Amino acid sequence: MQQEAYGEVFLINKPLEWTSFDVVKKVRNALRIKKVGHAGTLDPLATGLLIVCAGKMTKQIEGFMGLEKEYTGTFVLGATTESFDLEKPIIPVSDPSSLTLEQVQVAIEQLKGNILQTPPMHSAIKVDGKRVYASARLGIEVKMEARPVEVREFELTGFENFEVSFRISCSKGTYIRSLARDLGELLGVGAYLKSLCRTRIGNHSLTDAREVSLLVEEIKSRHDGNLPRIN
Repeated sequence: MQQEAYGEVFLINKPLEWTSFDVVKKVRNALRIKKVGHAGTLDPLATGLLIVCAGKMTKQIEGFMGLEKEYTGTFVLGATTESFDLEKPIIPVSDPSSLTLEQVQVAIEQLKGNILQTPPMHSAIKVDGKRVYASARLGIEVKMEARPVEVREFELTGFENFEVSFRISCSKGTYIRSLARDLGELLGVGAYLKSLCRTRIGNHSLTDAREVSLLVEEIKSRHDGNLPRIN
């Protein structure tokens, strides 16, 4: 089969602390083709569904990126971090012990629907041609403009020890870390993202995703000539 004719889409469960490019690199090396990319970044401290496209299917990446996303995870109330997740040290803000479940639910309702959201400084968004996380690491403040996103569902699935467990479905461009920040600000106690798992992209579910190591072994074991090979 000619390399130009090959195309495949992989549903992968991204491991904790891997970058999305780490996954792409593993698949690219296994396939031994250059044309491999992912359809929507997951932060290193997030796990879950990553769609990786190879060959002619890389033309579908934009379409996958535009699909609705679903996440589960946990916010911690009473503190924050510079990155709004555990990438940076925890900074205490205010004692959340007086908060009630009802107050948390009222704040969550304010973060549903079509909202304006300011992305975090520690993100891959480009401002003036530069990734803002690169500027943040140098201590350079970059003005981030709020942008419209849609939080279609924001379900509180647990509230214990001032940790908010959630399930969120949202549009392209929504930052769950920013929702943590905004929830903390609405409640006046600060909040950060403790854990995050992407469970769905459009109709593609994490339950159908493969572990990276198993997928790589499967790719390498193919000897039927259906995969392009380049030196």
